[in-house]
Amino acid sequence: MRQEGNSIIVDEFEEEEFFFDSYAIFEILNGNVNYKKYESSKFVIAKLNLFEIYLKILRDSGEKKADEIMEKYCLFVADFNQEVIKEAAKLKILLNKREVSMTDCIGYCLAKQLGVRFLTGDDAFEKLDNVEFVK
Repeated sequence: MRQEGNSIIVDEFEEEEFFFDSYAIFEILNGNVNYKKYESSKFVIAKLNLFEIYLKILRDSGEKKADEIMEKYCLFVADFNQEVIKEAAKLKILLNKREVSMTDCIGYCLAKQLGVRFLTGDDAFEKLDNVEFVK
């Protein structure tokens, strides 16, 4: 995967890559053994996930730790376009009864657009295609 301008290009010959939703990042940070194999995976996140991660760590562990995590994960941010926004809005309507977040809908649609699997443990996504579901 490489970035060209505002676009991320996924090369077919590379090892499997993922979109880590915030759930996945927190599980990795908390040392969940089920996520151990993903620690060395190539991945992307959205800026919205970076906000969620920063906010939780800021609340739980303070600004210094939140800043450290921000520095680490900001390198893996992929931008999203209008098509992702449109598809995410449709997905949110479709899944509304499951109370999924806007951030998760955007992440899922961005993962599909980039051709990478959506890594999550969020029950709302368990049965959807292109999901690597791990608790």
